[in-house]
Amino acid sequence: MTITVDPSEVAKFEAMAAEWWDPNGKFKPLHMLNPCRLDYITTQIAGEFDRDLSKPEPFKGLKIVDIGCGGGLLCEPMARLGAEVVGVDAAARNIPVAMTHAEQSGLDIDYRNTTAEEVAAGGERFDVVLNMEVVEHVADPLAYLTACRMLLKPGGLHICSTINRNPKSFAMAIVGAEYVMRWLPKGTHEWHKFITPYELYDLMSKAGLEPVDRKGFVFNPITWRWSLSDKDLSVNYVTAALAPVA
Repeated sequence: MTITVDPSEVAKFEAMAAEWWDPNGKFKPLHMLNPCRLDYITTQIAGEFDRDLSKPEPFKGLKIVDIGCGGGLLCEPMARLGAEVVGVDAAARNIPVAMTHAEQSGLDIDYRNTTAEEVAAGGERFDVVLNMEVVEHVADPLAYLTACRMLLKPGGLHICSTINRNPKSFAMAIVGAEYVMRWLPKGTHEWHKFITPYELYDLMSKAGLEPVDRKGFVFNPITWRWSLSDKDLSVNYVTAALAPVA
């Protein structure tokens, strides 16, 4: 079994673990992006599994795993929507932070310090795999995405977001976010690890997934808000793919 965790990448997030739930801390960009991410995720899940988001606990009966769960910014809303949620992170210091916050919020979430590969090897299967802002941090993207596909039940949904690789993404995601706005510590991202939408679609196809949708996350510096775009995938973007039914 190939473990795709990059220890140097894990160390970066270990160092920031205590700040996961501080909206003005080192994870401020994720707090700002989270409503937009949740809009895409919930819409895709509701559409794929025929769920009515206006009803209480619309995701009841669905089993969801969030790979690279961090402090639980996505796990908690999934649990509130009724899903059975497993949060997985290779950074050990993230898990107690996530567990404590979930307990304070009255939520039952299964948090584990492990990897996608180890969970897949254990035979667990899920309706949905959330794979948000992780693939650009792993040592072997294809092996990692293959493990994510193995985690899915037949017909399961894989949602993956990452950062495009081009001059604009270098200017915004690295120079802007890390050096100008100082939203993230310098060195959080490595531009050569960014993945273009075409590369990601190819990787997912090789991993045995069927890509079905992609959207851009676009930041408006005037309104200071993120929104989804059908056309602008130039920096942050998100994809949906399905596991084969048979």
